[in-house]
Amino acid sequence: MLKTGTVLLIGRPNVGKSTLLNNLLHTKVSITSPQPQTTRSSVRAVYEDDRGQIVFVDTPGIFHKVENIVARKVNAQALDAIGNTANLILYIVDRTRSRGEEENRIIGLLRNIRIPKLLVVNKIDVSKPNHYAEYDIFTDEFDQKLEISALKETHLKKLVDTIFSYLPQGKPQISTEKLVYPVLNLDSKKFIEEIIREKILLMTFDEIPHTATVQVETVEEREAINLLVIQAKILTTNDRYKKMLIGAGGKKIKEIGSYARKELELMSNKKVFLELRVETDEHWPEKYL
Repeated sequence: MLKTGTVLLIGRPNVGKSTLLNNLLHTKVSITSPQPQTTRSSVRAVYEDDRGQIVFVDTPGIFHKVENIVARKVNAQALDAIGNTANLILYIVDRTRSRGEEENRIIGLLRNIRIPKLLVVNKIDVSKPNHYAEYDIFTDEFDQKLEISALKETHLKKLVDTIFSYLPQGKPQISTEKLVYPVLNLDSKKFIEEIIREKILLMTFDEIPHTATVQVETVEEREAINLLVIQAKILTTNDRYKKMLIGAGGKKIKEIGSYARKELELMSNKKVFLELRVETDEHWPEKYL
């Protein structure tokens, strides 16, 4: 009999949840960057093998301090995801970072959830700094503890084996026959927006806080010449951030577009023409989050 179930990935920002999900499924289902607040909405993705089906839900990181409307809305989505039905929770921690108030808050939330929970200690490939002892005291709060490297894919097979051992028997929840990517709740425009937004995060570093979002306006497929024509706009809350995103002589926006286009071409196996422009809209978080 096959096993099937929903597995929730929980953790504070930038602990490696998205990298773990991408490498478990060997495709890109959630954007990754060195910045916190990368994942703004819960991403569902499917893993299947001859044992059954795992529906992963990657939630935004949970923040202790909520200082702006973007963080408030991301936090609310994470808490909603915890409250929804799941069969198993993976609590991901980064042993290279000292435990903080966010961890204490998450532990407090998880104590009230009566489903199996696994403590997953990430980044065992990094020797220093090592704050493992700070998380080891949480072990008794969980049904089991595993140590992995999401980036190097160390012990990911053992993690999947362990997940299946906790799931109930049943029929697959999701039909994956027609899925191009194992993404359930992101349409093609949303997926393109997330790829572009990832490049913004990767290429602007700390210059631009999380005040930017991406809106894809049109996607036109020209099958005769195997071409995708995409028009998108980047919205930011202040003219000075707009100038940073465009860069001197348009250099920065061209770099963002170039890296996004190359990845979209690899994923779609098509040539991509990507037109980007930047606009200032101080109210975009209220409109689009």
